[in-house]
Amino acid sequence: MAPHEASEHGWIVAEDGGRPEGRICAHLEHAVSEAGSADAGGCAECLAQGTSWVHLRACLTCGHVGCCDSSRGRHATAHYELSGHPLARSLEAGETWAWCYSDEVFLRPVPR
Repeated sequence: MAPHEASEHGWIVAEDGGRPEGRICAHLEHAVSEAGSADAGGCAECLAQGTSWVHLRACLTCGHVGCCDSSRGRHATAHYELSGHPLARSLEAGETWAWCYSDEVFLRPVPR
């Protein structure tokens, strides 16, 4: 699969990708269609520490739920740095985007 093509799991680089025209994501094959759940209960690390979060992100490789970079813990980014899992999607209601940490591009679901 070419880096810019849709993955079989339903993600493609957003039109502008949050970056200049022509950006690609070489990690779409890491996406697992049902990774992460909106009813996960919150950021695993924040819950364990008794702290709060701003928004939640789910790893598209293993489903780990962590808090966003606006949160004190930045646990979604920390998960990427520790695990090497490059893709995370927003778990916020009404949001349908994902982010590739490695390629620094936004992803969107493939239109059905």
